[in-house]
Amino acid sequence: MCCSTSVVQGLKPVLMMLMVQTAYTGMNIFYKLVAEVGMSLTVLVAYRNMFSAALMLPLALICERKSRPKLTLDILLQGFLSGLLGATMAQNFYIESLALTSTTYVAACNNLVPVITLIIAVCFRLESLALGTHAGRAKVAGTLVCIGGTMLFTFYKGKPIAMWSTHFNLLRNHLHENSHVASLHKNTHTQLLGSFLALCSSTSFACWLIFQTKMTKRYPCHYSSTALMSLMASIQSVVFALCKERDWNQWKLGWDIRLLAALYTGVVTTGLVVTLTAWCVRTRGPLFVSIFNPLCLLLITFAAPFLLNEKLYLGSMLGGLLVVCGLYTVLWGKSKEMKMMTQLPQPPLQDQYSHSIDMATSAVHTTTCDSNARSISNAPMNNLKENIEH
Repeated sequence: MCCSTSVVQGLKPVLMMLMVQTAYTGMNIFYKLVAEVGMSLTVLVAYRNMFSAALMLPLALICERKSRPKLTLDILLQGFLSGLLGATMAQNFYIESLALTSTTYVAACNNLVPVITLIIAVCFRLESLALGTHAGRAKVAGTLVCIGGTMLFTFYKGKPIAMWSTHFNLLRNHLHENSHVASLHKNTHTQLLGSFLALCSSTSFACWLIFQTKMTKRYPCHYSSTALMSLMASIQSVVFALCKERDWNQWKLGWDIRLLAALYTGVVTTGLVVTLTAWCVRTRGPLFVSIFNPLCLLLITFAAPFLLNEKLYLGSMLGGLLVVCGLYTVLWGKSKEMKMMTQLPQPPLQDQYSHSIDMATSAVHTTTCDSNARSISNAPMNNLKENIEH
């Protein structure tokens, strides 16, 4: 019974990240549909964050009214930065690059997040490469294999694979003469700009993953944290949309794909997904979360032939196989690393308390987040000092 419970607990973060990537796949499909009907993408981001805030604020007030820490100026500032990095900047960069290039290309560039996250995490000592161990080499090799796989089935087509067709094309009923995709002239300049914006989106999201590691320690309420982030992001994105979009007709929502896309991206993609992602960042770390990003591109490859009547090519199949192999290589490395951490001998009690004080102080004033700091960062400083005195 104990063994089955531990297996379920171990699979919980993996299942949550699979749900996250499935939700992101639906988001990309909605983005493509909305771009075809000519809706302002900046306005869509604003509605997305407003719907998310409208959902998460009451949920946070009801579910965490007793356990929520006091809302200080420092927490508000962290919420502002979290909304800026993880929502306003990342979403606007992503959706604008999607309009300038293509869905597949942007999804492929988004898979640079694991590499960017790994580089930033190593620089700030949030992750350790440990190349001398099998776990460390597996993390690096698996990450590189994931990136190589996504690049392969993005830039290499190969022969088309015959698949049964559902004769169901969502784009056929939503084409619009003012389509963002149709109105853009795809020259070298727009491709370079789209590539740069896609890189900015990946970098912003990677920085948010790193930032969440510290914020979830200081403010460990998932619903309240997501609500604060969505509220800040809605204010930021509305101000940005008002400055960029002067046509008030773009803000009108009818009973059509615009309203459905705004609800889905706000309630599911931002509200539910950010909550699950924040929980996984806190329990498994930022690299574990970012390594699941290639699955979104894999799901899009298989969903597009059925929903958008697009063709599937040999390169997509081969690249998808590499993505899965790289993903499970990294997961094996992470599980091996965590098992080694739990097997380390504990220091004497007196030394452990004195070391914990130094680590707790550094955890508050720096972004360092190694295993010892995680274990004591939530413990009150006064209690630690009293235990040493006694």
